[in-house]
Amino acid sequence: MSLASDTAMVMAAGLGKRMRPLTASTPKPLVRVAGRALIDHALDRMAEAGISRAVVNVHYLADALEAHVLARAAPRVTISCERDRLLETGGGMVKAAREGLLPDPFFCVNADSVWLDGPRSGFADLSAHWDAARMDALLLLVPHARARNFAGPGDFTMDPVGRLKRRLPGRVAPYIYTGIQIVGHHLLRDAPEGAFSTNILWDRAIGEGRLFGTVFTGEWLEVGEPHHVGLTEAHLAGG
Repeated sequence: MSLASDTAMVMAAGLGKRMRPLTASTPKPLVRVAGRALIDHALDRMAEAGISRAVVNVHYLADALEAHVLARAAPRVTISCERDRLLETGGGMVKAAREGLLPDPFFCVNADSVWLDGPRSGFADLSAHWDAARMDALLLLVPHARARNFAGPGDFTMDPVGRLKRRLPGRVAPYIYTGIQIVGHHLLRDAPEGAFSTNILWDRAIGEGRLFGTVFTGEWLEVGEPHHVGLTEAHLAGG
């Protein structure tokens, strides 16, 4: 099947505080897991799925990260520079969109996302369910049973047609966000200036009934803290 977009933004500008001390002198996307930089795991999956272009935002230890990703042949990488100011996830998307780097729609992927595709790629899972008329964003989700290394209470509940709501306080939610989504430019309209979280835009979309999710057919691994590196390597080595 054809993908909904040929472009993915890779969120790679963060400080990686939860991964210290591994990120004291290395940007988190370049932390190595199973012999590959974290960001290469994501970029490899993009290339395999047929995504031809990646927009990578950079801030922390930007020179090293930029040199690494620009050396790749596929996908073709364009840099969105945030050296002067870290814009967070929402601000980073808005900056790249305003500079004409992102088509409508575009995929967006956290640089530390590690996953194993199922019968079809995560990008194909999203593309199969994307409906711009009804959706501002479509998030790729996994249930707890397929969220490796994850110990939290979950992120979202989902109704029968895929519409998302936030986890209620004191409750467990059945679905975890993988860090992979497809975003329409309608989500970015009237956005705040400067640095802000995508959560602000998601909450507006939830209120308007326009934030949706779909369940990933593969397996996702959280790599958010140093001890997750070894756990992830062991799982990948086991097939």
